[in-house]
Amino acid sequence: MHSAKHQLRKSGRQQHDQKGLALIFALLLLLMLTGLGVVMVISTNSDLATNGYYRGFRASFYSADSGLNIARQAMMNQTLAAVPATLSQTQQPIPPGTETGVASYLTAAYGSYQSISGSGQAYGSWPESFKITSFTMGAPTCAVVGGSGTCAAPTGAVTGYNYIYPYTITAVGQAQGTEKATLSDRGSLIVNASLNASASKTSFAAWGMFIDQYTICDGSTLVPGTITGPVFTNGAWNFGTSGSYIFTDSVGSANAKAGYQFSNSCDQVAGTSDKSGSTTIAPTFQNGFNLGQPKVPLPPNDFNQERAALDGKGSGGAQVTNTDLHNNMKNISGTAYPSTGTTSGVYLPYSIASGTPTFTGGGIYIEGNASVTLSTSGTTGEVYTITQGSTTTTITVNNSTNTTTVVSGSTTLNITGVPELKDPGTGANLQPATMLYVDGNITALKGPGQGVAAIQDGTALTVTAAGNVTITGDILYKTPPVSLTANQVPGTPADTLIPGNDKGQVLGIFTAKGDIQLANAQSNGNLEIDASLATLCDPSGGTCTGTGGLTNTGNAINTLSIVGGRIQNQIKNINSTTRNVYFDRRFAQNGFAPPWYPSTTVVLGGVNGSSVTASVQRVQWLNQTPYF
Repeated sequence: MHSAKHQLRKSGRQQHDQKGLALIFALLLLLMLTGLGVVMVISTNSDLATNGYYRGFRASFYSADSGLNIARQAMMNQTLAAVPATLSQTQQPIPPGTETGVASYLTAAYGSYQSISGSGQAYGSWPESFKITSFTMGAPTCAVVGGSGTCAAPTGAVTGYNYIYPYTITAVGQAQGTEKATLSDRGSLIVNASLNASASKTSFAAWGMFIDQYTICDGSTLVPGTITGPVFTNGAWNFGTSGSYIFTDSVGSANAKAGYQFSNSCDQVAGTSDKSGSTTIAPTFQNGFNLGQPKVPLPPNDFNQERAALDGKGSGGAQVTNTDLHNNMKNISGTAYPSTGTTSGVYLPYSIASGTPTFTGGGIYIEGNASVTLSTSGTTGEVYTITQGSTTTTITVNNSTNTTTVVSGSTTLNITGVPELKDPGTGANLQPATMLYVDGNITALKGPGQGVAAIQDGTALTVTAAGNVTITGDILYKTPPVSLTANQVPGTPADTLIPGNDKGQVLGIFTAKGDIQLANAQSNGNLEIDASLATLCDPSGGTCTGTGGLTNTGNAINTLSIVGGRIQNQIKNINSTTRNVYFDRRFAQNGFAPPWYPSTTVVLGGVNGSSVTASVQRVQWLNQTPYF
């Protein structure tokens, strides 16, 4: 009995000891599982951090690579944008120094971080960014195709130009975190320009400024300031130290050098700048300075303009005779121009059939000196008020109603039809247009008053005189086609076309034998002329002197503004405190010009987007990202 009890107590103690051991094992197992859990959490977090880093690195890598691609395309686009729509056969398609402008553009456009955010539904889906930290574009090697010589001075029948520009680009891509990648690219931009040379008739209105005679280092200098529109001289340009020059469009000259006039000397330099002592003359040529270009042939006379008033064709080049005038022109009373000639009178080309006068030609012919006032009537009428001595003749041309009304004293003549520009070959009417030809001097040409419209919307007009044309007041378009101040069209410079303001309104003023004289009679001394002005002819034809220019014969002008262009045989004194010349950029589009305006035959290169090709040849792509 005692032994059994002892055995029972021993068994109880063993069971109690085993329960304690199980608790220890359970605690150890729980500790081990907890440790494993902690290790797994740490491992997972480490993997996530590592994966996030490499994901961010890959994003920054692809962002940097995208930056390289964007910069290369921008380099190509900016280079091609420097190629003008047309150029002479020996003019470089890509102006020298273009690479500097391209580098400045890329540095300014992509020098800070740029987002690659896509567009549409993809906008903001990839918030990584890049910036270009280094961009260089070297001067090109250039070869002439089809001719010989250098690209700067080619000779022969040039058919094209080949350029190779070396470049290097370094881009940094950045992810949303701190990861960054640096990639570099090196290679060549290759541009091939093919010229499709052809002879083309070009209106002189296509130049913002054209000067025929300008002798290098003749003691005079071009007036400083901003000059817009294409610029050319058959002589040489002379620049001085009295102010800065900015040319927004291409500048060319027949002379292979330019004159740089300092206080005691004038240097003849085949370049865009010159320095004497501490003084530098460095005009800004935003679209190239092309020296040694072929001379532009001049119109020999104004025969075509005179003939245009008769027949609307203005072609043939033969001088108008009294017989021509007698057969085509009548005055308000229906009397034909005298076959023996006359010294005064206003005549128009019209026929009379069944008692109905019908317009048959291109304009208004005035014999002798006259003053002319241009004005508008209603929304469609253009009015010409012509005064000769005590006789005033008023002619109203209404393109909308297709009528021409002539009034002088108590006599009124109603003519069916209006002056028309006609096809020289077929004689078909092309568009309403008027040639006002004065066989003498225009003693006063003006609008109805300062700031008041003179040229109606839809009026295409050229005013030509056999002698001088004296402008005494504002001549303004009813609707201004171009801006006269920077940002008049938001974000644009002056002479920008104003959207919706091209109404077909255009004015040309031309004399082949005299000057356009400024005798401003407006009280505030300001004068604005909305027209392309031409005093131009080739004296070798024997019908003109070739000495015409724009000159001031009256009081000093405070501010002279020309909206169109100026084309002259010679530079003359305009005696103006401020001179603004705004090129009418419609003259650079599709041959737009005043009707029957003097024109010339030039050799064009026909260079446009389809005949200029560009490609990139990459020779090195390098990942410069440091690895740690």
